[in-house]
Amino acid sequence: MENSQDVREFLMSRRSRITPAQAGLPAYGGTRRVAGLKREEVAMLTGVSTEYYARLERGNLRGVSESVLESLAAALQLDEAERAHLLDLARAAAPSREPGKRRVRAEVRPSIERILSGMTGTPAYVRTTRMDIVAANSLCFALYGGILSPETLPLNLARFMFLDPRSRDFFLEWNTVADDLAAALRTEAGRSPHDRALNNLIGDLATGSTEFSTRWARHNVRFHRSARKTLHNPLIGDIELTGDSLEIPGEGLTLIAYTAEPGSHAEEQLDFLTSWSAAGKRPAEPAAATAATMPPESDSQDRP
Repeated sequence: MENSQDVREFLMSRRSRITPAQAGLPAYGGTRRVAGLKREEVAMLTGVSTEYYARLERGNLRGVSESVLESLAAALQLDEAERAHLLDLARAAAPSREPGKRRVRAEVRPSIERILSGMTGTPAYVRTTRMDIVAANSLCFALYGGILSPETLPLNLARFMFLDPRSRDFFLEWNTVADDLAAALRTEAGRSPHDRALNNLIGDLATGSTEFSTRWARHNVRFHRSARKTLHNPLIGDIELTGDSLEIPGEGLTLIAYTAEPGSHAEEQLDFLTSWSAAGKRPAEPAAATAATMPPESDSQDRP
C-alpha cells in the first residue's frame, strides 16, 4: 500500500502552520500567497534544493537519509510525536520484499490478567494498538458501568468514541478525548500502514463519523502517555482521574491505569466504587447508599 498521499498531506499541513517569522526568516514586502512557509523556504531551512524538497512533498520519501529527515523535522519544527511519525512514514515508503507487521495480540497472558486483578484500587484495562480493550479488572468494569463488561470484550474505543452516542455522556471533555484518539490512530497508521484490520477500522470511522473524518484530515499525531479525564459514572457521578499508559513491550499491548489525586474528592469516589464493586452489587441498588456515603455537593473538595 502506497503512503505517498499521507506523506504529502502531512508535510503540507506542517509547512502551512509555520510563518516566516516563526522560522526566523526575514520579512519581505508584498503579499504572500501562502500563510505558512513556501516550498523553497522549507528547502533552504532543510539544506536541500527546492526540486528535492518538492519531490519529498509529492510523497516520495524513498531513499531519503535520516540526516535529511532530521533536518526537515527541525525546519518544520516538529514535536517528538511528529518527528517519529515522519520517520515512520519514511520507513513505510522504503521498498521491501515483505511489508513489516507489528505483532498485535488478541489474547492477554494469564500473568497480565493476574496483574490486572491485583490492582484492586485502580481501574485498569489492556488495549491493543488498534484501540481494542481486550481485558479489564472489576473496578474498571464498574467505572465504565453499562459500557464495558466481560461480555462486551473486546470493545473498540475508537468505535465507541465516534459511533456510539453514549460516549458523549461518558467522556465529559469529549472533544479533547476525540482529538487524542484520532491522533493516536494516525500515529499507529504511520507505524503500521499495511495493517489491514487497522485500515478497515479507519475506513469505517471515516465513513460513519464526520467528527472522525474531520480530525483525521488534520494529520495530527500524538503519543498517548498520560492524560486527565473527567468521566461520568451512573453510580458516583462525575469523576476526574489521570490515565497513564504502560506499554507491554513486544506484544502490541498497552495497560491503561486510572488514578486519583491523593486526598481528593475523586479518591473518595474511587474508594466508594471499589467497595461497591467488591460487594458485587448491581447498579440499580445503591442510589440511596450513594447519597448517604458521598460528600455533599457543597464540600470544598468537590470536583471543580
